[in-house]
Formats: sequence, structure tokens, C-alpha cells
Amino acid sequence: MGFLTGLVLGVAVGIFLVMAFVRYENSRAERRRELAVTVAQYSKLTVEGLRKLLPPGFYPAWVVFTRRQKLKWLNYELVKLWPFVDQAASELIRTSLDPVFEQYKSLVLASIRFSKLTLGTVAPQFTGIEVLEDGSSGITMELEMEWDGNPNIVLDIKTTFGVSLPIQVKNIGFTGVFRVIFKPLVAEFPCFGAVCYSLREKKNLDFTLKVVGGEISAIPGLSDAIESTIRDTLEDTLTWPNRKVIPILPGDYSDLEMKPVGVLDVKLVQARDLKNKDLVGKSDPFALVYIRPLHNTTRKSKTINNELNPIWNESYEFVVEDPSTQFVTVKVLDDEGLQPSELIGCARVSLSQLQPGKVKVVWLDLVKDFDFQKDVKPRGQVNLELLYFPYDVPGIINPSGHKFALTSLEKALKTETDDTGASAIEKRKNVIMRGVLSVTVISGEDLPPMDVMGRADPYVVIYLKKQGTKLKTRVVNDTLEPIWNQTFDLVVEDGLHELLIFEVYDHDTFGKDYIGRCTMTLTRVILEGELRDTFPLEGAKSGKLNLLLKWTAQPIYRDQ
Repeated sequence: MGFLTGLVLGVAVGIFLVMAFVRYENSRAERRRELAVTVAQYSKLTVEGLRKLLPPGFYPAWVVFTRRQKLKWLNYELVKLWPFVDQAASELIRTSLDPVFEQYKSLVLASIRFSKLTLGTVAPQFTGIEVLEDGSSGITMELEMEWDGNPNIVLDIKTTFGVSLPIQVKNIGFTGVFRVIFKPLVAEFPCFGAVCYSLREKKNLDFTLKVVGGEISAIPGLSDAIESTIRDTLEDTLTWPNRKVIPILPGDYSDLEMKPVGVLDVKLVQARDLKNKDLVGKSDPFALVYIRPLHNTTRKSKTINNELNPIWNESYEFVVEDPSTQFVTVKVLDDEGLQPSELIGCARVSLSQLQPGKVKVVWLDLVKDFDFQKDVKPRGQVNLELLYFPYDVPGIINPSGHKFALTSLEKALKTETDDTGASAIEKRKNVIMRGVLSVTVISGEDLPPMDVMGRADPYVVIYLKKQGTKLKTRVVNDTLEPIWNQTFDLVVEDGLHELLIFEVYDHDTFGKDYIGRCTMTLTRVILEGELRDTFPLEGAKSGKLNLLLKWTAQPIYRDQ
């Protein structure tokens, strides 16, 4: 009996132990699964998310550092390194800039090179630091820097008059943002293949020039020539998208160097309501247009005398290296003859706002300065038409049926083939966009009242500025919402350089009163084939025109 009892109890205890072990293993496996899920969720957390979960008392020391403390530490280390940086950078600057000086020297200068160059004992101060997203292929840092240094820089200047002068560059004050790129990331110490550096943004650069033992003003124009040479040299060697590439590990890093990526066609159409800079008469405006402010890449328009609403209708072409960061800049100035031109205002557009292959028409408010816009007085507006063509897009089909290379709207690569169909000759051609423009003046909206009864008798005059062709609609009496629905066919000899103007007048028995106008180029309708849109009246308190334009092209090619 005792044996049977012991046997039953032993079996029961054994079954209990087996069940307990199984339950324990199942519970352990469940905890492991939950832990794995938790770890996976934590691995997806950002730094900000971790800061919300982790109390500040548990932060590591490097996280506790404030931004100011990190910059203080960085500046402290730079001060210790500065004597060695001075020696290395001075020689690098000398060897890099001396050849470039020769490219940008003006007519007054026969030669310019460094005689002495040290960066002094005062190290720059970093005032900001930012790490930018660069995918998994590299790390991009931007360092905001200020430098009021005491360098010893002496330039050996030889003028075209045969005079040799030592020119000292003094009182340098600089504020800007340096970009440093560590790329590509590799599995070998120091974990990146090369370093690129560039001046991402030059906020301020001031310096004075002094002849050692003399006066620089003794030679007229010398100071301006030297300063222009220095600024152009810095712009063309260090300012982004230019960059210097320093290989760290062996390899091909040509993809890190600056390369053209596209072409921007800019049409300077007109300006309106410019600020008058003359005491007698009106300003004589002209414009400077550029992406990079170098002498050989800056385009200058013609001067329109005694006019505050000039129409230029001039086209320019610029090479684009980095559309994500570059701007097209316009400066409108008053021509003062022999005196220095006076700035009326400036404006700029980021190329990142442009859609490749699509025309963008903009009216830009002119300002006195991009950085310090304390002067809010109106200075007028400038009208641009922008068209960006990236190289990596194979081409577009123009409504004319011809394929245009995207290096320029005004040029085409026309390929002739032999009997076998193979390409025999490829020539660059100049294209004259001849065609028929069908213009339908549909209606007007919200025109300003022009008589005592609060009405108007409007009609529209249409003309091509370059050709001088002029047409007009019928008069619609006693209305501010006229409907014309009139169509005109115009033969256009050079559509890419033509300007189409619609002027609205109020008909009177003994004359006419001007209401306003719409001015446009034909680029957009040439590209799209048909354009229907509403255009506001310029120079009027209110009013719009509803227009329909159609283009039938007959292009003419001529050898360049």
C-alpha cells in the first residue's frame, strides 16, 4: 500500500515538474519575443525621441553639453592648432591663388602675386555648426565662422605703366559659412576617402589696401582693380559650388569635383515703378544679371535712358553647377555716365524653385540689400522669365516637331544622316523660331472706371515690339467687363526674341485714355503650343485680360 502511494505521488510530482518546466520555457520565450520587439522599436527612435524617454540625469556627458559649450570646446582646440594651421594653410593659399590672380587681373595690372603671406596669431571663431543629411555615402558639416585676424599679407603688384608696388592687405574682417564634406564613407580608418571644403556662403568680407611706404590713391583705379581681382579670385576658387578636394585614401574622387549640371536661360523682360535716383529727369536704368558674380559670367543689359519703366527683352545663358543652392541675381543700376553707377535695387531667385523644362515668369521686388533689409521703401519690380535645362534629361520635343538639346532653348543639335541611316555629321545650329501666332482676346475683368458714370469703353491694341506689327480689337461700350472674343493671326519672324504687348485703352470721342498693359514673351507658348491664361494689367489699379494664344512653328536654321 505504501509502495503504491509513493508511486502515485512520484508520478504526480514528476508531471508537475514537467508542466512547470514547460510553462517556464514558454514564459521565457514570450519575454524574449517582447524584448526583441522592444529593441526593434528603440532602434527606430530618433535622438529627439530618446531624449523624451530618458531623464536628463541619465544623459552621457557629450549629450549634456550645450551648443555653446560644444562651440567653446571646438574654438579652444582650434586656438591650440592655429600655429600649425597657419603654416600649412599659408602655403596652400599661396600655391592655389597665385595662378588664379593672373586670370582675373584687370587691364591696370600686369601681374599680381603674394610677396608675404601668414595668417597671423588670431584664430577664427566658430559661431555655429550644423550636420546636414547626405544619405549613407558621406557626412556634410557647415561651420559658421567669424574672423577679425591680424594676418601679414603683402602683394607684389606690377602695373601696366611699369610701376612695381608692394600692397599690404590690412584690417580683414570676414563672416561666412564653410562647408566640409567627408565622402565617401569606407570601412577603413579614418572611415572616409576624401575631404572637400568650400566657402558655402560669404556673408561679409572687408579689407583695406595700403601701399607700403606710399599712398595707393596716387594711381587712379588701382585700388578698385586690386580689390576686384581679389574678390573674383576668392569667388572662383573657394566659394561654393567651387570646392577643394583632398584625397585621404587612394582612389578616384573626380565625382566630388565641381561639374556643370545644366543651363539656365534667363530673359530680362522689363522693370516697373523704379525708384528715381536723379534730381533732374528720370533714371537711366541698366541691369546686371549673374549666378556667380564674376566679370566673365556677369551679363549687362543695354541702358534705357530717362525711363522708370524700362523694357529690355534681352536673353542670357548661364551654366548651372548646383541648382539646389545657387541663385540668379539681378541688380538694377542708374547709369551716371563717367561717375560710378548708383544701385536702384537688387533681387534674386533660388534655382531650386524652377521645374526643369518649364518656363517660370516672376515679378521680383527690388531691395537695397539681401542681408540687411531695413530700408523698406519701394524700389520697383523687375520681370524675369526663367527656363532651366538639366544635362541629364535627354531632350524635349518642341511643338515644331524638332528635338531641341536642353543646353539652350535658342540652339539645336541637328543631325544629318547618310543613306545607311548612320550619323554622318553633327553641327551646332542657330535656330530662328518663325511661325504663326494666333491671338484670341477673350474678355476683360474688373477694369477701372474711366468716366463720370463709372463706366468705360475699352478696346485692346496688340503689337509685336520687335516687328512693329500692330492690331486692335473693336470697342465695347459702357462696361467694365468687356467681351471681345476676337482672334488675330500674326506672322512672327523671330519668336524667341519677340515681345507681345497688349495695351488697353478707353475710347473717347476726342481721343483715348490709357488704362494698362500686359507684356509677355512668346517662350511659354512656343514650348507648350497653346496657352490660355488670365493676365493682370500693369499700371492699372485693377483689371485682367483673358487670352488664348496658339503657336504654329516654322523654324529656320542657320549655321553659326
